[in-house]
Amino acid sequence: MNLFAWSCIFTLITNSFIAIFTFTKGKNKRLSNVWGMVCVACAIWALGAYKFSTTNSKEIALYWTKIAHIGVTLTCTFFIHYALILTKTKRRTFQIILVYILTILSLYLIFFKKDFILLEYSFNQFYFFVLNLKINPLYLIYYIIFYNLILFYTFFLIFNLYRGSTNGSQSNQLKYFLIGSVIGWLGPEGMFLYIIFGLPVYPYSNILIGLYPFIFAYAMFRYRLMDVSIAITRAGVFIAVYTLVLGIPFAATIWLKSWLVDMLGSQWWIVPFGLLTLLATVGPFLYIYIQRRAEDRLLKEQRRYQQTLKQASLGMTRVRNLNKLLNLIAHIMTKTVKISYFSAYLYDRQADEYVLQVCRDKGRVPIQKISSDNTLVSWIMVKREPLVYEEIKRQAQDTNEVTFKILEEKMHLLDASVIIPSFLEDKFMGFFVLGDKISGEIFTIDDLNVFQVLASQAALAIENAQFYAETKEMQEQIGQAEKMATIGTMADGLSHQINNRFYALSLIAGDSINTLVNTDTSKCTPEVKEMLKDINHALERIQANVVQGGEVVRGILKYSRRGDENFELLELNTILDTTLEMVQYKVKLSEIDIIRDFTSETPKIKGNLTQLQE
Repeated sequence: MNLFAWSCIFTLITNSFIAIFTFTKGKNKRLSNVWGMVCVACAIWALGAYKFSTTNSKEIALYWTKIAHIGVTLTCTFFIHYALILTKTKRRTFQIILVYILTILSLYLIFFKKDFILLEYSFNQFYFFVLNLKINPLYLIYYIIFYNLILFYTFFLIFNLYRGSTNGSQSNQLKYFLIGSVIGWLGPEGMFLYIIFGLPVYPYSNILIGLYPFIFAYAMFRYRLMDVSIAITRAGVFIAVYTLVLGIPFAATIWLKSWLVDMLGSQWWIVPFGLLTLLATVGPFLYIYIQRRAEDRLLKEQRRYQQTLKQASLGMTRVRNLNKLLNLIAHIMTKTVKISYFSAYLYDRQADEYVLQVCRDKGRVPIQKISSDNTLVSWIMVKREPLVYEEIKRQAQDTNEVTFKILEEKMHLLDASVIIPSFLEDKFMGFFVLGDKISGEIFTIDDLNVFQVLASQAALAIENAQFYAETKEMQEQIGQAEKMATIGTMADGLSHQINNRFYALSLIAGDSINTLVNTDTSKCTPEVKEMLKDINHALERIQANVVQGGEVVRGILKYSRRGDENFELLELNTILDTTLEMVQYKVKLSEIDIIRDFTSETPKIKGNLTQLQE
């Protein structure tokens, strides 16, 4: 079997696998189905090409060449159909109909036009189709329409969409599409160097037809957020390694066959087979090694900040101050990952809403509170995974579901490129809102995984900080209560001391008043008499305040003493009077209107006076 046939097997396997994967896993059924048909058409080409390249019968080769041309024609047709839907081109229905009309005409020529396809034995290996302008000039027109005009127009549509794209995710996908499409286009164009132009170039490029849908589907479904350079690197490494693995044994077969026959006779095949077995064994390990080295160089900056985030996540639990912790997370995210915006929302149990705790971007006015029944919050709690704005936007456009449109609107209001939820087991602590990267790059799958690890560690650190703050507040309350309890315990002694002072003041004031009363002031001047009168009034005020002070002390003493556990009959006025005596030192009763809207015949209340005062 020749190298071209092996490349056909590779193309058949990859396109069949990707077609099945696309039909079953594609979220946008319309686009996915059309792309799946592109892969099916490529698989038809590969099957036909394999069959005509492994037969010695010209008649059989002609039949399978026609099958292969069916696959080629349908590949171009479905390819432009996919591009017209993707780019939402105006009058795309008319253009799709026109392409399908040309396809039907081409299929008619392939099967029923005599000498439309000419074969000749090529490369000393198999029958291959060729162009002869005297015999089949229509084939040149077919080649120009399908392999040039239609494909170039498709590239033009995609490039225009890429140039006008303003978001990273769509731009990245269009990069994949363009690069993968160019690689796929180079596959048949490499073969047409021999077919159309007669250049003696072996159709090695056929392997690219098996590679280009693989690149596109791989990027679309698995690494839809991965930078395009990674996919190109992996594809390049894959091509290089497996060209080496498959090429060396076949090169040995082609160029050394005569020498091997002379040396080993009929057992000459053992050498290329053994070489193929050895390289096939070493190939995967070599591919993984080269891929890792290449990605380490490409993702050096990304791996650096991811490692920084991992280290930071381990040390966060040691920070006990909640504000300091959240500001630390904001600083790490904005400075290390270099994003344009960051904000953190935590759940407030009392208000039953998510409250903004920290925000890093002076140019924006963030939303302060988000209710717990918000669609965005409900979605995060169910899915428990990061939300990417561009993916939500694409889902809203592709599916027209109301939920995705609401999510897109909510994320737009938050200026969110990515939202990272923070869970502590099943407890939803809150979420982090991330803006775009300043560099314009997109968030990769690895980025989101690291952010989730950081969010999980942050949830534990936030729980610890909140617990520490609550404990500290509780300790302060307990300390204050202990102080009040101590004052209550000391109330008897303090009241005795205070009452002694009041009693002394009362005696002094009373003696002074008696002295003034018994003093003969008839010979005093009017000024002295007026002064003595004022002194007497002041002493009387002192006596009155001493009495009021004693009442205050007795009220405090009553409040601080443990009340009698036995209930007694109390009048409502008595309860109110004794309570107002206490609160008058805490609030200004003169600024409050107290209305007692009940009669004097109101029944007495059976209760404990001290506890009712409290």
